[in-house]
Amino acid sequence: MALKENLQVPFVDLKIQYRSLETEINKALANVIQNTAFIMGPDVQAFETEFAGFCGVEHAIGVGSGTAALELILRAYDIGPRDEVITVANTFIATAVAVSGVGATPVLVDIDPETYNIDVSKIEAAITDKTKAIMPVHLYGQPADMDPILAIAKEHDLVVIEDACQAHGATYKDRIAGTMSHAAGFSFYPGKNLGAYGDAGGIVTNDGELADKIRLLRNIGQSVKYHHDIVGFNHRMDTLQAAVLRVKLRHLAGWNNARRKNAALYTELFSDSGIIPPFQAEGTDSVWHLYVIRVKNREALQQQLSDHGVSTVIHYPIPIHLQPAYAHLGHKQGDFPLTELYADQIVSLPMFAELTEQQIRYVADAVLEFAEPIS
Repeated sequence: MALKENLQVPFVDLKIQYRSLETEINKALANVIQNTAFIMGPDVQAFETEFAGFCGVEHAIGVGSGTAALELILRAYDIGPRDEVITVANTFIATAVAVSGVGATPVLVDIDPETYNIDVSKIEAAITDKTKAIMPVHLYGQPADMDPILAIAKEHDLVVIEDACQAHGATYKDRIAGTMSHAAGFSFYPGKNLGAYGDAGGIVTNDGELADKIRLLRNIGQSVKYHHDIVGFNHRMDTLQAAVLRVKLRHLAGWNNARRKNAALYTELFSDSGIIPPFQAEGTDSVWHLYVIRVKNREALQQQLSDHGVSTVIHYPIPIHLQPAYAHLGHKQGDFPLTELYADQIVSLPMFAELTEQQIRYVADAVLEFAEPIS
């Protein structure tokens, strides 16, 4: 078939989102500027209260990024040098960087063939006497299979830390992502379902003692200005970002529902095509941060789509164990075969709440015309 038109479909369109919120956003930012409450201003605490309510937890702590969120949780549990943290080979490198940031070693596990999340059947084999935590990633907006992970952790007395950086509002068996473990880290990077206008992150937990320690750690160890109880870090959430996030949080549920509708249409259009669409596990409700398909001719398809105005991204082209930054782990090609295979096949299609049906159908038509199916 020949495409009848030539649309421009961005991978994500933050401008159209801003235009829909322009009055609210500008008012919120102006309020912060007029009050000159730039560091740890009232919007930070207000956002923490509101995000905790959204997640249904006792505590939320705003921090400077998703990476900082994960690192601060690890530090709060005194995880550091000579310790190991089990996580998944198929994730953004920041998951592993947070582990490395506290001096611990990331121990990688291959992925489930359907969900692309951590393969829970391989976790126990990775546990050693140095293992202190398991850090599952809710990749692309779909929660990992948490019940077996929690059971393994309980049996081996391990901490579970959810990397929920891509899963704001996703659910697993009616439990919200980030609320099933000891603590969870979220990213509010601009392109996330709930995105700031710069770097920002958050931590949620029901453990009050842990939350208090993290609040100290993020704010240079001080509970009162110039009184430093511990050696901490400067990982505070910027007040301007908190103000933006407060506005956006009110719209998040609607945006997530729009993403679900968009994903359902994509999947319907790809049915019986041989192109592998995302798989949603039973009992999970993804928020479709990304819509990732698998094809044989990924690079050629991306070029064809680009030529026809469709922007795509690869999440992620080089697995962590093959990154030069992690050569010291001693892994080689073939150590995590599914992660490596899929890294050569996956491509993320445009996905954002404001996508129109016309745009989705155009993207799907282009994929169906130019993609070489897996099967």
